[in-house]
Amino acid sequence: MGPEIKGNPLYISVYLLIGSFLVGEFIVPKYPLFYIINLFGVLLIIIAPLIFFSSRNAFFAHDENPIPQTDTLKLIKTGIYAYSRNPIYLSFIMFHFGMFLTFENVMYFLSSIGLFIWLNYKVISEEELFLENKFKDEFIRYRQSVKKWILF
Repeated sequence: MGPEIKGNPLYISVYLLIGSFLVGEFIVPKYPLFYIINLFGVLLIIIAPLIFFSSRNAFFAHDENPIPQTDTLKLIKTGIYAYSRNPIYLSFIMFHFGMFLTFENVMYFLSSIGLFIWLNYKVISEEELFLENKFKDEFIRYRQSVKKWILF
């Protein structure tokens, strides 16, 4: 059995997207942004699935399951995982933030912040504790050489 994580991050991310759309489109007013910022949001929306599928494919290439509650036999350190320890979660945050920049819906911004806090302080901390207990020094060296996200 893998780490004790309540909820599936992918499902929660999708539920947040749906809730953000409904609340943001029908209740909360929009705040117009500059056009170039909207284009940057579109770029994030395009890049996020590429990161997600690249990360997921790395799991499948190593015969591992990307669902966080499952056990793991290998520590994946190649491909996109050489740059970020959590690229799947990074793609979720990028997608939510890109939706905010593109559609000027404040609820997407709030959901990206909430998702980041939950993933960073609950899900990732549980996963990393599990991986440190399972892989010991190998994971500690990996954690020291690769950032949790991309920039920090």
